[in-house]
Amino acid sequence: MTRVLVFGTFDILHPGHEYFLKQAKNQGDELFVVVARDSTVKQVKGKPPHHDENYRLDAIQKLDYVDKAVFGSETSDRYKIIEDINPDVICLGYDQDSFTDNLEAKLQKRGLSPEIVRISAYMPHVHKSKHYKEQGQKQKAG
Repeated sequence: MTRVLVFGTFDILHPGHEYFLKQAKNQGDELFVVVARDSTVKQVKGKPPHHDENYRLDAIQKLDYVDKAVFGSETSDRYKIIEDINPDVICLGYDQDSFTDNLEAKLQKRGLSPEIVRISAYMPHVHKSKHYKEQGQKQKAG
């Protein structure tokens, strides 16, 4: 069984996320999704997510092509969860850069050597979380 891992915020789940997750699932047999903690999102993006971590995890868990969804780590060791899951493949989004610098080398130091696959974008001019957040702001203002 080939285990595939993805990680991200998945704040406003949209067709771009679904495309990414389905493409990741196509890389193996089991899809594990690590959903970022609220504290991590705030640290990385400088602001809290639109939806809290429980809402985001629940949304991911409801997808029938996701085999397991878990929260990311709340400790300073952000890569421990990868070690715990021990994936054969890690899929990254086309624009994903958080915790990806020297990812392969960091994992090799832990005795892990998953294949790292960058998934292409799906209509990023339309399906990107910031576009959905902007639309929500316009609707509230209107």
